[in-house]
Amino acid sequence: MITVELKEIIRKEYFLKRKSIRQIARELHHSRDTVRKALRDPGVPVYTRKKPPIKKSIGPFCEVIRQWLEEDQRRPAKQRHTARRIFDRLRDEHAFMGTDRTVRREVSLLRAKLPESHVPQTYLPADGATFDFGEAQVIFQGLERTVHLACMRLDCSSKFFVCALPTERRESLFESHLRGFAYLGGVPLRVRYDNLTTAVYKILNGRNREEQSLWVAFRSHFLFEAHYCNPGKGQEKGGVENLVGYARRNFLVPLPEVNNFDELNEYLRDCCDRDAMSRERFGKPVEQLWNEEAGKLQPLPKRLPKACVVLTLKVNRRQVVGLSGNWYSVPPQYVGQDVTVQAFVFKVIISFREKTIAVHDRTYMGDDDQLDPQHYLPVLLQNQGLLIGQLQ
Repeated sequence: MITVELKEIIRKEYFLKRKSIRQIARELHHSRDTVRKALRDPGVPVYTRKKPPIKKSIGPFCEVIRQWLEEDQRRPAKQRHTARRIFDRLRDEHAFMGTDRTVRREVSLLRAKLPESHVPQTYLPADGATFDFGEAQVIFQGLERTVHLACMRLDCSSKFFVCALPTERRESLFESHLRGFAYLGGVPLRVRYDNLTTAVYKILNGRNREEQSLWVAFRSHFLFEAHYCNPGKGQEKGGVENLVGYARRNFLVPLPEVNNFDELNEYLRDCCDRDAMSRERFGKPVEQLWNEEAGKLQPLPKRLPKACVVLTLKVNRRQVVGLSGNWYSVPPQYVGQDVTVQAFVFKVIISFREKTIAVHDRTYMGDDDQLDPQHYLPVLLQNQGLLIGQLQ
């Protein structure tokens, strides 16, 4: 291999001094083929190995190592070969005479060549389901708006449920589960999730999680197990992750025009019904498989939990309580009192000592007032001047 400096000399001799290839080869003591290569390519020479290097010590054992690594793909992640264990087995079982470093280097190379594979899963009826949130666009009251899709899919029958909600907050997680279990006809034994912040407080080692206490309390009504995917391993619940995109492409193209969430969710429910009738799995309609599975699901509890977050808030002098940056009015006699606020997805219920004192539609606009004129009427009647000013 010649240097880039020598290439430059050859090219100057040929192009500037007009010497022949034969003359240049004779003067510089290189073959004519070498001179021709320099004339074709002035770049930095790159060495390309034509044959793989001979691995004298590890070569005869590469196939053994490859077999062990391929078998590991079907083993639990915590019970697979380490490079050290492979070295020990080669030394003890195959009389390997090389070094630990040689084995580590070869194991690293072989692992990089093994594609990550996923074993096809089969599921028993009512054994499990998967859940995920996603976003989509709709035409809402004439304007394009982002909504959040909650998707739940039974593993065995592949029957799924999709609903639209304004947020992915904790109350939305509760609401979507109530609706999903009711639509699917019961509760599976376990449900797989991403590490939702509304459900998971802290990720611990392995699959251990410290869960949000409100989520645990809500889930305990239904007695199903929550399984969480490893971080960055969305393929562990790929069916429902694909479902978010499937719903967007098949149900929301073109963008549906709706006036409220009730109208949108009724449309999505019809889409789920039609899909189950038309789509097949294992040669059978999904609707038929679901009818066989639904009878094995756990029944819903007789007393369903409320899909809300309960807060204790203080009423200010404006007769309002603040919730997520918005304001909700109460009657004047509760100014300065601590009241209980039940924050549902679509409504807010305010009570004092177990007595409901106000009910409002939930708003997500930010710094928005939800005021009931009846709450301010007693104050206006006491102050006639203020009342006249308001009327004028």
